[in-house]
Amino acid sequence: MRVLIIGASSGIGKELSLRYAVLGNEVIAVARRMPLLRELAQANSNIQIAQCDVADIESSKVLLAQIFTSPIDLAILCSGVGDLNHDLDFAIEQPTLDINVIGWTFFADSIYKKFEEQRYGHLAVISSCGGLRGEPQAPSYSASKAFQMNYAEALCKKAFKSKLPIVVTDIRPGLVNTRMAKGEGLFWVMPVEKVAVQIMTAIAKKKEVAIVTKRWAIFHWIMKHLPRSIYKGM
Repeated sequence: MRVLIIGASSGIGKELSLRYAVLGNEVIAVARRMPLLRELAQANSNIQIAQCDVADIESSKVLLAQIFTSPIDLAILCSGVGDLNHDLDFAIEQPTLDINVIGWTFFADSIYKKFEEQRYGHLAVISSCGGLRGEPQAPSYSASKAFQMNYAEALCKKAFKSKLPIVVTDIRPGLVNTRMAKGEGLFWVMPVEKVAVQIMTAIAKKKEVAIVTKRWAIFHWIMKHLPRSIYKGM
């Protein structure tokens, strides 16, 4: 299987790259930080690396044109950023929007169209349980993840109506022990190894939505159904 992973240099993307490579898949690991990508390539010969800034659409077009010369069986869109921003400093919000919304959408669209062209494929996107409600500590992050959830659902519906064997999986992690977990009083912070295993299981089962780890399904249900009148006072 030929696997494309966007945002592969650290965290969930790195762990998935290594695990898919160990299984004998051809992994194309894409990220911005070349030193970390080189470490990945040295870890397993099945991993090919490519440097790309997701927010740079023009260079991303060039890269994908090169990658898409051969079919892609599975693409995992892991790239994302998010920072605490109590003071609503737009200089903090903009990079999140550029990467989590603009760059993310370009890659999601480009990958989906590649699957339409080859008439099959599986796109998995890493959104977040944090996209269920607006969070004043990180407004652009929670809003961007809500955007990703809805966009993934739109692509899933598009794939269903096309009747092509194209699968779209929305992976919604809770708190994972990566640099993305920020703030005080964090709970249920899950090891990235356990999260990666559950993500791979969800992808293998071709799930449309997967909450990882499984205990976060409790939080997901509560946050989804909690009345606004209660949530805004929390």
